[in-house]
This record gives sequence, structure tokens and C-alpha cells, in this order.
Amino acid sequence: MTVSAILQVKGLRTEFRGNKSSWFPVVNDVDFHLSAGETLAIVGESGCGKSMLAHSLLQLLPKRISRLAAGEVLLNGRDLAHLSEDQMRRVRGNDISMVFQEPMTSLNPLMTVGKQIGESILEHEDCSHSDAKKRALELMEMVGIPEAKARFQQYPFQLSGGMRQRIVIAIALACRPQVLIADEPTTALDVTIQAQVLELIDTLKTEIGVGVILITHDLGVVAEWAQRVMVMYAGRKVEEADVETFFTGPSHPYSQALLASVPRPDAVLKEGRPVPLTEIAGTVPPMDKLGMGCAFADRCVR
Repeated sequence: MTVSAILQVKGLRTEFRGNKSSWFPVVNDVDFHLSAGETLAIVGESGCGKSMLAHSLLQLLPKRISRLAAGEVLLNGRDLAHLSEDQMRRVRGNDISMVFQEPMTSLNPLMTVGKQIGESILEHEDCSHSDAKKRALELMEMVGIPEAKARFQQYPFQLSGGMRQRIVIAIALACRPQVLIADEPTTALDVTIQAQVLELIDTLKTEIGVGVILITHDLGVVAEWAQRVMVMYAGRKVEEADVETFFTGPSHPYSQALLASVPRPDAVLKEGRPVPLTEIAGTVPPMDKLGMGCAFADRCVR
């Protein structure tokens, strides 16, 4: 295992069931590692397999139509890839937690937010209900929720989008996980709240030493908050680099195309005019229609 890595993924391949009992990959031979206290950003267009990878790590995909065909998911040397469902239930929320992009669908609308935080604690820790409530209030204060005692008794619909996402983060961190997967955690929030949520995640990462996997479309977020970047396309990792290398000299044509499609106020032509935006022609190919060779070939300008 890579020195200081708490999570190492080797050759991970997840497949979905196709027609006539055939199977096709949605995550294909992916390798990466994550160290404590760092943020690894996973980027790519919609349909590139980012969320499929995250769900594969936690075995959240429906068993009837999916399978983990190959690879290892090593958490401190322990392979999670072949654990039973009961064993994975003890891992989820305890060792690895996930923050989803839409907090309103992540929370139970019929249960107070305080009870939902406490439920996560009771699921994984041997403690009383009063201790769980005390810990839940501490978590609410830690993630910056004002008047935590009053908010404890409120339902999700009574909170703003930013507050709901803070509750989701509190639930995710309730049992002090080693890895936090944040899947587009700010998509449904306005710009000001986005910055607050990302700053919160970064602060908590530093304070408790959790490793963060940040899935995002926003390369500005990557530049501001991540230390390393992994680019995915059609279920494969096409590039991995530190942030500075990625933004100054990406190697893969797809990475270059992603950067070229982002507005850059500091970039100008020799004539003093802004560099025009470029688009990536075409769309990500369906995972069940991939041929041999590079999946980006049909869209590549080279």
C-alpha cells in the first residue's frame, strides 16, 4: 500500500447486467489511493462513472443488476470488496461515509434532524440515547448550525438548503469516519452557501484528519480545495495528477478539453482578446456500447 494511504483501490471493475444475461463495465480497471487529511477530486462529464465508482466503494448499487467483477478496495489493508452485506453495514457511516448532492432526498422528511443524527450514532456505537443526543448536538454545533438545541427538534423542510446539507455532513461525520465521499455536495446550493459548505468540509478534514473524495464538475472548486485530481471518462481513469500539474500541463486529450471548456479571465490572445471557449463535441458514449481502444477517440481533436 502507498505510504500513509488509508484507502487504496486496485483494478476495480463494476459491471451492470445488459440484455441476454450479458454484462458491461461501468467502472473499468480503476486504481487510486487516498491519504489521511487530503482531498482527491474526481472530475469528468456526467455519465463518466464518477458516482458509480463512489457507490461501488460502499456497495450501494442494486445487487440484482450489478456486480463487482474484479479488484480490491483496501481500507487500512482490509479488503472491503468482498465483505457481506452485514459486514458492509458496519463499514458504511462508521469507516467510510458519504454526502450526497441533494440533501432533501438524503434526509427522512418524517423524522427530526436531531433524531437522524442520533440514529447514525446508535447504529454504530454502544451508547445510550441521552449520550447519542449529546453527541448529536455537539455535531450540529461543530458543523456551524446556530441554536442547535432548537434545530434538533426541527424537520428537514423547516431548514434551508445549506442547513440541510450541514445536517447531512453531521450525519456523515457522526462516527468519525476515516474516509468521506462528497458526491457533488454543493450542486443544489447557491454560490455563497457552496463556499461555506466546502470550507466546512475542508476545516473538518484538517481537524479530524479524514480523507475526502470530492466528486464534482466544477474545476474552480477543484483548484481551490483539492490536492490531487483524478479524471474519469467512460468508466475509466484517464489521468491522475496533483492539482498544479493538472491545471498547468494535463497529459490526456480529455483533460485538456475539459480545461479548454472552462472560462479563464486571465487567459488572453496576443491581440488582447479573451480566449474563446471551446466545446467538447459529441457526448460520452453509453457504457454498453464501448468498442476497443480509447473511448474518447471519436471526440478527440488530435
